[in-house]
Amino acid sequence: MKFAPEGTPFIAIAVVLNAIAWVALPSFEGLLAVAVQVVGAVLLLFVLWFFRNPTPRLPDDGRVVVAPGQGKVIDIREVEEPTFLGGVARRITIFLSVFDVHVQRAPVSGTVEHRSYKPGEYAVAWLEKASQDNEQASLGITTPHGRVLVRQIAGLVARRIVTDPVEGDSVERGERIGLIRFGSRVDLFLPLEWEVTCSVGARVRVGATPLAKLPVAVQA
Repeated sequence: MKFAPEGTPFIAIAVVLNAIAWVALPSFEGLLAVAVQVVGAVLLLFVLWFFRNPTPRLPDDGRVVVAPGQGKVIDIREVEEPTFLGGVARRITIFLSVFDVHVQRAPVSGTVEHRSYKPGEYAVAWLEKASQDNEQASLGITTPHGRVLVRQIAGLVARRIVTDPVEGDSVERGERIGLIRFGSRVDLFLPLEWEVTCSVGARVRVGATPLAKLPVAVQA
């Protein structure tokens, strides 16, 4: 299992705390000793689990738009997206709990032609107002078939958004584009003519689960 590099200091701290607990273990007795072992192990396992960075298994179909985040699809709707798509777009919202993979990946291949960051609040990520009010970073990708926007949105306990590509970079479908620490949300904005193949309530895997398809006449 690979881990996101942003998790290195947290993993190191958890390992050190576990080492200190084991060294001090003879000082504890009975249930207290067991509690120290359990708490230390749970902390380390949680940190390792949170910062895991599995390699996605991309669909063979090149027309498929893959999930940019891992979690649960909580909303699909048409909205105005003036910053990059320049009009009405279809938005697919994915909520990431603290137990989901928090690495984000490119839903399509293309060129990054927009990147922006907006500070904001830390409201619960599943609320509709989080899409506008919360801290967020947006990444616009231009493809031969249309524009796509991925928006990383901080949640209630998230305090850092990492966005890897810069304007002018080329990205490949399934390539890592960033990470959000800890609970959070990812919004994906697509052209209306692209066929959505997911539904509200679906669990999706980052870089692997199909969310939409390019128009039939278009070959990726």
